[in-house]
Amino acid sequence: MPPTTELTEEKVLETLRTVKFPGLSRDIVSFGFVKDLAVGGGNVSFRLEITTESPRAAEEIERDAKEKLRSLPGVNAVTVRMSVQPPSMAAPRGAAGVAPADPALLRDVRFKVAVASGKGGVGKSTVAANLALALAKLGLRVGLMDSDIYGPSQQMMMGIDEKPFINPENQIVPIERYGVKVMSLGFLMDVDQPVIWRGPMVMKAVEQFLQDVAWGHLDFLLIDLPPGTGDAQLTLTQKIHLSGAVIVTTPQDVSLIDARKGLAMFQKVNVPVLGIIENMSYFICPKCGHREEIFKHGGGEKTAKQLRVPFLGEIPLDPKVAIGGDSGRPIVAGEPSSPVTASYLGIAEAIQRTLETTSP
Repeated sequence: MPPTTELTEEKVLETLRTVKFPGLSRDIVSFGFVKDLAVGGGNVSFRLEITTESPRAAEEIERDAKEKLRSLPGVNAVTVRMSVQPPSMAAPRGAAGVAPADPALLRDVRFKVAVASGKGGVGKSTVAANLALALAKLGLRVGLMDSDIYGPSQQMMMGIDEKPFINPENQIVPIERYGVKVMSLGFLMDVDQPVIWRGPMVMKAVEQFLQDVAWGHLDFLLIDLPPGTGDAQLTLTQKIHLSGAVIVTTPQDVSLIDARKGLAMFQKVNVPVLGIIENMSYFICPKCGHREEIFKHGGGEKTAKQLRVPFLGEIPLDPKVAIGGDSGRPIVAGEPSSPVTASYLGIAEAIQRTLETTSP
């Protein structure tokens, strides 16, 4: 007779650690969603206390947890008691370890837009910087929040060397460049200092940028997110009500696969996806005018159609983009008549038009 497999709390928790929040890379145990776990006689019972604005995400978590536990040797029955509430009604500390959404937070900012990508290396931060400048060129009041905690780069792209100061209200004053208010973790640390943080520290840094920075009255706050899906993204969606998200990708298939993941994450937490931007879309030879599609072409638009979200536009590949980013003068400021700048202005107008017509 084979030995009986002993069912323990640790084995149950190990299984529950494979259940991810839909669209994110973190599991429900590390988020603190699992409460009052009891294991005995082949029976497993616990409470799921979830803070989210998406009932569908909560249902998916419950279903996934039950399916995985029922396949665990030694389990006879699984009982889950669900407790779901939106961030605005959550306790002072939500189940995910972040403070709930505060209606007064960023109340002087009309539109809050996340700039995201499913993977690194697609030029997301470059797009965020130039898109902020393009919106400012349209006469809008714009802020740029660099919450790419592990690789802050906006201080270099925007050509900022000085450190921010604290005002009499004990708030950090963002530094203004090219008509855009900028705040980045890079202002507060040494250039060569690596950021090795666990989830709670990342969440706290994002929270501080939202509530302890004197952004003032803005039409747009663009939030440059880390690539992928994780703690910074969840904190943002739980702390504030985002007006929408923009997904940056390149034409290659691998980038488009990851773009779909990023898009699905925002959809599952009820953040409107304003559209997809295809960066490095094609290259025009400055000497002969020949168009070369180095990284394929059209994948971003095809993906947008498949997922039924807007395609915001293509941004050409131009060496001056990299030169401008390294020198602290983004191409929208340095080359105002270039095709790249024209693309950014068109995308900025599309985003403004969408939000103006869909927001109250």
